[in-house]
Amino acid sequence: MKVTLLGTYPPTQCGLATFSHALRRAFLGSASSVEVVRVVEHEDGFRAPEIAVQWRHGHPRDSERVLEAVRGRDVLVVQHEYGIFDGPDGVSIVEVVESSPVPVIVVLHTVLVEPTPTQRAILEAVAAAADAVVTQTYAARDRLISRYEVDERFVHVIPHGATANFEAAGRAGRSAERTTAPATILTWGLLGPGKGLEYAIEAVAMLGDLDPAPRYLVAGETHPKVVAADGERYRRRLIERAAELGVSDRVQFDGTYRALDELRAIVRSADLVLLPYESREQVTSGVLVEALASGKPVVATAFPHAREVLGGGAGLVVAHDDPMAMSAALRSILVDPMLAARMRHESRRVGSQHVWGVVGARYFDLARTLVPATPGVDDGLALTAS
Repeated sequence: MKVTLLGTYPPTQCGLATFSHALRRAFLGSASSVEVVRVVEHEDGFRAPEIAVQWRHGHPRDSERVLEAVRGRDVLVVQHEYGIFDGPDGVSIVEVVESSPVPVIVVLHTVLVEPTPTQRAILEAVAAAADAVVTQTYAARDRLISRYEVDERFVHVIPHGATANFEAAGRAGRSAERTTAPATILTWGLLGPGKGLEYAIEAVAMLGDLDPAPRYLVAGETHPKVVAADGERYRRRLIERAAELGVSDRVQFDGTYRALDELRAIVRSADLVLLPYESREQVTSGVLVEALASGKPVVATAFPHAREVLGGGAGLVVAHDDPMAMSAALRSILVDPMLAARMRHESRRVGSQHVWGVVGARYFDLARTLVPATPGVDDGLALTAS
């Protein structure tokens, strides 16, 4: 099978680019060829052997180059997010999906409750033209089917993938040596307004009576688009807020760029993960899945993906914009080793269902249903986990 992935791709810094890179690795275990159509806002000169063509904003004829690159392939997998394609709400993707000479799988990373008329029209057109539509949670599937004109027969649920990052058996949790050291609460990812970090800092400040008081690590660079618009103003506001609350010594902002292996080591070293996001719309969170694939207890605001995967006991879900509720949830895990252990066990169980080897196999199986079988070709190869 010859697969082409269409979306953002490294070195672009965004969740979709990371997703595309990981999905390509997962496909490589079974597909004979996996090429990439890389969507870019501006030509950056980057070239890699797997990139067939770059689809540049402001170059209308690039869509013709994309369709030509797809010709002769077996399936096209499109990562859909309104903000990454050219035109109002990324309308340029509609023509490519409708005109594709090969079967198309569209992966929806956002399904809005109240889309604008243009956003609704784009999503419905893309879904109608696709041969299969993938949502990454059941919440997203239910929202899509109930609020949009789509044919539910073509909608499939395949969870967001993650790289297995579990600690060795018997080493999960706080060791005897670490129980006297401050616990580490971790939030990571690209920083920007809407992450809810202001509430998280307030929540951590309320834990000062614990002995030892936990430290809060915020790991990640500021989102490039935020930097372009406002520089590091957002990060400075957060640092100032920590100082106002008297917790500068317990709240650390690490804006160092980290390779994936380094970042995964940081996640493994944390005691629990905090996702204080302000969005009520978020039906997919790659960071949440990575936390589960690391076997970590999670405290998250009540966005749809968190409600769906944490309900079995892998974490606690709290109300949005409520630092007191957030602090209470953090406290309950930090002071109760048995509760923390149960959460780690459940997180590991759920996370094992999201590792790329499992998720990639499901994408390959779906693609195989859309591609006519080739006589004499062994299609039983196993996908390798990334």
